[in-house]
Amino acid sequence: MSKLSFRGWLLSAAAVVSAATSASAQSPYIERAEAIFNDGATPFIQPIDHESIDFGTENLIIRGQDEEDFSLDLSDLFEDSCLDIGGWVQAGYTSRSTGLFNTRPNRVEFHQVWMYAEIATDGSEGLDIGGRVDFMYGTDAGNTQAFGNNPGRWDFQNGFDNGPDASGYGFAIPQAYAELAYHDLTVKIGHFYTLLGYEVVTAPDNFFYSHAFTMNNSEAFTHTGALASYAVNDDITLHGGWTLGWDTGFDQLNKGSSFLGGASVAMTDDFTVTYILTAGKLGWLGEGYSHSVVGDWSITEDLNYVVQSDLVTTNAAVFGGTTYHTVGLNQYLLYSLTDEVGVGARGEWWKANG
Repeated sequence: MSKLSFRGWLLSAAAVVSAATSASAQSPYIERAEAIFNDGATPFIQPIDHESIDFGTENLIIRGQDEEDFSLDLSDLFEDSCLDIGGWVQAGYTSRSTGLFNTRPNRVEFHQVWMYAEIATDGSEGLDIGGRVDFMYGTDAGNTQAFGNNPGRWDFQNGFDNGPDASGYGFAIPQAYAELAYHDLTVKIGHFYTLLGYEVVTAPDNFFYSHAFTMNNSEAFTHTGALASYAVNDDITLHGGWTLGWDTGFDQLNKGSSFLGGASVAMTDDFTVTYILTAGKLGWLGEGYSHSVVGDWSITEDLNYVVQSDLVTTNAAVFGGTTYHTVGLNQYLLYSLTDEVGVGARGEWWKANG
């Protein structure tokens, strides 16, 4: 994932500041004040030749003048603010559509042209405040928009869909939240990704190009609400919060109001179990319950095995029946050949009863 640096952008601004401060030393107003009040003695402001600091531009050094009583280090402006801006591009080709994420067969498609801005929180020394906003364009927009909204709200059916052939391309704002941290407790408030499942929306965090049926059909992608996470110790983390249901963006559909929470427990140094559930009025999916259980086992330093099972049961008539009931079992075996190259396999069984 590439990170965008502000330091290069600030170089020209730094040069302007240096030139402006040099000019002020020759201002007629300063010379007049020196003549009246200083009687020809040592000037009030003394220019000093020096080599300015390196503004993060490798070996580039500029020369200029500064004033003895003035100091401005623009290179620290964004470093001190902890603002992180980054993004990525995912593109690919598939010969057949599964109806999930890869929906445009026999052509190259741009799934995600993604940018984010984040101020990460660190509550180790007390209260800290941050947040994050994500913006993307591509054929994954339909999966990352808040399609659990009423039409025309946030980024769902609100003029965000367009692109080549008007087929599948669009924009989305999958995250926009504030975060508070205090020691081992963090709280997100706003629009954020779900905790459910093993696979995620963001391309760099997945091993495979394609997605599992379980991930696409039995899990929410985003929520709107408040979510707290508490690290009990190095081995146990608890989650709990309230949301407006599944896949909402600052909107409420069908009186959505549900619980999102669970726990992650490191059973050993090499094996972790995570249990996440949603329960209540889930919005577009009706009223009911879902859970995701993920076991992650580092067999060796290079070999990793993951097993996941999802269950969803609600009163929604999604597949033409009177209820929505799905169950899935996924398995992943991943092997790292080097730090940059790996191979893997995924096996899945998924079933839906309407």
